Amino acid sequence: MEYKEFYDFVVKVHTIAHIGMVFSKDPYALENYKELNELSRKMLENMMNVKFDRPSMFDRDIYPTPNMSVRTIISNDKNEVLLVRESNSNQWSFPGGWCDLYDSPSEAAFNEVTQEAGVDPKIVRLIGVLHRTPFKSNKNVPEYVLIFEGKIDGKKFHEHTHETNDVKFFPIDNLPEMSRKLSMNEIERAIKAFKNKETIFD
Repeated sequence: MEYKEFYDFVVKVHTIAHIGMVFSKDPYALENYKELNELSRKMLENMMNVKFDRPSMFDRDIYPTPNMSVRTIISNDKNEVLLVRESNSNQWSFPGGWCDLYDSPSEAAFNEVTQEAGVDPKIVRLIGVLHRTPFKSNKNVPEYVLIFEGKIDGKKFHEHTHETNDVKFFPIDNLPEMSRKLSMNEIERAIKAFKNKETIFD
């Protein structure tokens, strides 16, 4: 394994451990996540000479910045768009989620579609960047949402993650009850830009 591949692997383990520590409720899982977090932390310190007791690229408290997430709009030849149903809310959304550390924006979009919809897309263009704040939406964390257009021509669906429990195409002008991950105003703006081949921002 090359140095970069090993480094990327350790960063991924560290990221997964951190996410697990934040969201897991199981005491045994938390104990394992903490151990993985400490092991990967020490390994990164040795590899990069980055001490975690001072500001570093792995410390989210360096400077307050917006979180970054992605969503991807995929259509078919029937003027329908691909949506996934979220397991926790049973509401529908464009496949997407938070960007993982060191993924490029298009890689993040690809990975989220693959995981949530169970299909490997081709990311073809950036539709827009939406600015979400507690003052403009029901979100309580400032966020930039990158909206992409994707294609899945002739590709077969495979198993998706537990985060979603259904995947379907819906008429683009008659969507089901949508998740709060995007407001209806943001969804309408994104769909309009998708149809008109425009790029939107803010």
